[in-house]
Amino acid sequence: TTMSRDGPCGDLSACERVLSPHLVRLKAGSWQCLGPNSSLSRHVLFSGHCDPCLVTASTPPSQLSSPPAMCVVALLSLVLLLLECADGTEQCASPGSRDVQYSYEHVFSQPSDQGIFFKGLPGYSRSVYAEDHALLTPESRVFAPNTYGWHNSMTAHLITPARGAHFTMYLVQMTNDSRASQLAAGVERFIFVVQGQVLISHSGKKIKLSSNDYAYFPPGSSDTMASSDGAGLCVFERVYGKKGKPQFQYGTTDDRPPLLADPEVFILRKLLPTTDEYDFNIHVMDFEPGQYLYVKEIHYNQHGLLLLQGQGIYRLGDNWYPVQAGDAIWMPPFVLQWYAALGIEKSRYLLYKDTNMDPLLSS
Repeated sequence: TTMSRDGPCGDLSACERVLSPHLVRLKAGSWQCLGPNSSLSRHVLFSGHCDPCLVTASTPPSQLSSPPAMCVVALLSLVLLLLECADGTEQCASPGSRDVQYSYEHVFSQPSDQGIFFKGLPGYSRSVYAEDHALLTPESRVFAPNTYGWHNSMTAHLITPARGAHFTMYLVQMTNDSRASQLAAGVERFIFVVQGQVLISHSGKKIKLSSNDYAYFPPGSSDTMASSDGAGLCVFERVYGKKGKPQFQYGTTDDRPPLLADPEVFILRKLLPTTDEYDFNIHVMDFEPGQYLYVKEIHYNQHGLLLLQGQGIYRLGDNWYPVQAGDAIWMPPFVLQWYAALGIEKSRYLLYKDTNMDPLLSS
């Protein structure tokens, strides 16, 4: 019999309360009753992590290393949890019954994020702007009202050509009845919806985008975009650098096919076509906790990165930075770069990368 409770059990005391020292995870989806003094039982108490709560009571009582009564007490506690779920106080589901959901709630959160928290220490910031890279953290953002092309909105520009980039990357906080103007001649734009909803008018068609959706506007686009209730966007723009005719694109991130790049272990999704008429692409990269980039990259491509979820360590040149959701990074050509995902939740980041450009002629 398998009993499941969707979501984390809570803190260490909750783990002790639910499992006592008599249940311990042996492998994914399997638990076994153990004595209160076993080393594995002590591991449960000190690890403080039992997410998600999944118990399989399949071991015959005669094979348990502790008295059956102890296991009965623990299983009764889990039955009470199931009853609690059944009366609507919590949502319960099998861990494999729905797709993995991502939360981008920390991208537009207050500057003093928990986890790296100095209680408003005056003058403190994790942001770094060096000659060959930049780390831009939420407490250093400067939002300005109604920047060119945006109405009833606030924008915070993170990367611009002022320091040598050939693109811009910025955040937009659209409020009630916000809208974006048509693009300037020769400029292309990519938007990623972090939160809220936007409505795009494209060739007489209305397209509603929500969190995790995206759209690409080619140069010369006459499409419009608005939000009636507010939205948070990450925007990339650049002057189109080719002679092709890229087309309007839109979609949902997790509908894009996952790509593997052996020997890398992260999951990669490319949000734009890889054909020659597109001069950049937007990658979404997913890491399980503990996964990291196999290649320590140095290349001519430029990057703009927004960490949407999770935390980890990013190496830029000779510097190693702790990073978390909401942080942005600028990587110019030939800076050494590497990432490792830490913590207990998946990491996901959004990455601009120029593509299909001649390194000699595109500088």
